[in-house]
Amino acid sequence: METLAAMSAEGFFPSFLLLACGTLVAILLGAAQKLGLFYQLMHKVDKTSTRHGGENVAAVLRAHGVRFIFTLVGGHISPLLVACEKLGIRVVDTRHEVTAVFAADAVARLTGTVGVAAVTAGPGLTNTVTAVKNAQVAQSPVLLLGGAASTLLQKRGALQAIDQMSLFRPLCKFCASVRRVRDIVPTLRAAIAVAQSGTPGPVFVELPLDVLYPYFMVEKEMVPTKLPKGFMGQVVVWYLKNCLTNLFVGAWEPQPEGPLPLNIPQASPQQIQCCVEILSRAKRPLLVLGSQALLPPIPADKLRAAIETLGVPCFLGGMSRGLLGRNHPLHIRQNRSDALKKADVVVLAGAVCDFRLSYGRVLNRKSKIIIVNRNRDDMLLNSDIFWKPQEAVQGDVGSFMVKLVESLQGHTWASDWAEELREADWQKEQTFRDRASMPVSQHLNPVWVLQQVEETLPDNALLVVDGGDFVATAAYLVQPRGPLRWLDPGAFGTLGVGAGFALGAKLCQPDAEVWCLFGDGAFGYSLMEFDTFIRHKIPLMALVGNDAGWTQISREQVPRLGSNVACGLAYTDYHKAAMGLGARGLMLSRDNEDQVVQVLRDGQQLCREGHPVVVNILIGRTDFRDGSISV
Repeated sequence: METLAAMSAEGFFPSFLLLACGTLVAILLGAAQKLGLFYQLMHKVDKTSTRHGGENVAAVLRAHGVRFIFTLVGGHISPLLVACEKLGIRVVDTRHEVTAVFAADAVARLTGTVGVAAVTAGPGLTNTVTAVKNAQVAQSPVLLLGGAASTLLQKRGALQAIDQMSLFRPLCKFCASVRRVRDIVPTLRAAIAVAQSGTPGPVFVELPLDVLYPYFMVEKEMVPTKLPKGFMGQVVVWYLKNCLTNLFVGAWEPQPEGPLPLNIPQASPQQIQCCVEILSRAKRPLLVLGSQALLPPIPADKLRAAIETLGVPCFLGGMSRGLLGRNHPLHIRQNRSDALKKADVVVLAGAVCDFRLSYGRVLNRKSKIIIVNRNRDDMLLNSDIFWKPQEAVQGDVGSFMVKLVESLQGHTWASDWAEELREADWQKEQTFRDRASMPVSQHLNPVWVLQQVEETLPDNALLVVDGGDFVATAAYLVQPRGPLRWLDPGAFGTLGVGAGFALGAKLCQPDAEVWCLFGDGAFGYSLMEFDTFIRHKIPLMALVGNDAGWTQISREQVPRLGSNVACGLAYTDYHKAAMGLGARGLMLSRDNEDQVVQVLRDGQQLCREGHPVVVNILIGRTDFRDGSISV
């Protein structure tokens, strides 16, 4: 027994020593990997180069066809802005970061590609949160580039250093913080692809200072010029130099910069066939199109041709407004709830059963519902509570509509259903004409004013709407002239989108007349950006419906709660304020009500001459929207 124990002891110590050595080697190899020592053996650092990470950012953006980058400048992001300018990407600086993101959102919606904004660290990024959330709800592919403190100074109290990643993860489809210059290109390519794939949405890439500035500047800040004495001091200096090497090793080696393939869900042939069978048996079919219908890859003109071939009366909402142009016989504009109750088959193509469709309660339980959406959660929202889909198709809306029409092979429906809806439409609009002729206690009748706007709008007008009561009234009366010629915030109902949307719209479509319809409350968010329009030579028409209050809230708060608290504004001279920023200002009131059209045309002429214009329209209050509760 003693001999056996001795033999076991003799075998234990070599095994233990081997295990200990193996563990130590594994720890050292892991540390070497983490410190980047292996990568450094195969790749080099060009310590003499004056290139910087901002050039890599600009190269990726150019390779993806980005024409504009919107920003409010900050030292954290200066290199990427300078690099973009050198590569011919137009840098457009705004007076508030939220405007920069709204402008990028407009570019994304109108071009079908990613819109890009870059803002500085900390408060620069926190100022964008509302616009990023709006892009998320509206499903706009926006790339937000954010500056950040140097990698080694994060969580150490650096200037404007906060946990930015935690802030944007709930808002964005993709969030990444770049830690090495060589990672800029693949990270941005991945982010842009994610933004446009599946259900589009915003993405966020954080770019710390030391990955954007050139080697010699980062070295000066990172490595002390006077070397410390002692072993620990030498270890610290070695660590800092290694971090510097890791930042720049392999930074300028060639990498692919162009777009990655997008993942766009498509309806299966079996689903298409099921929908064909349902729709072909319909007597009173109805189509409701939402914003997703205008997403790539199907262009608007091809989608329009498909809808016309289908021949089903339709309601258009969000970005699909204007798809059929003005006064198209298939486009039904009024009495949507009544029509949905009467229809026997309803196709919700990108429309969602949220508050806009009364959570699905507006649908007739006897109707067969076909719903198509890229997003499964949106597609089934409130289903089996207030409504139930006959066929739920997760896929691209535009592609679905084109395939559906091809499969129906010219099937037609009786014309009496569409005629019934058009007759109800005409009767409802007759009530609007009657409302326009009613006197108001002071100033101008807003319904009448908006009718004059509708008659004056040119065929190439692009409408941006930002406000409550005045804009909601305009939605009934003013018709977009064509597809992608209407920009509203979307389901989030955000005030303050006007200036940013107008800026992005005019840059994307320089030949269009951009008309902005503002409520006077909402105009307060955008007024200062007329300085931006002047500096960047952005001519546009801003019509301010000035009723001296937050009327959309006041019209229900006062009768229900007996107080107008916090709802009152003043009949401010907004046109004069804009003139102080260099714009042209015009005034409409009861004093010149016989000149409304002429004043609007004068504004158009000033725009054609290159001036942004504010038309301050003093309006009274009507009962046009009584019963509309803004909650």
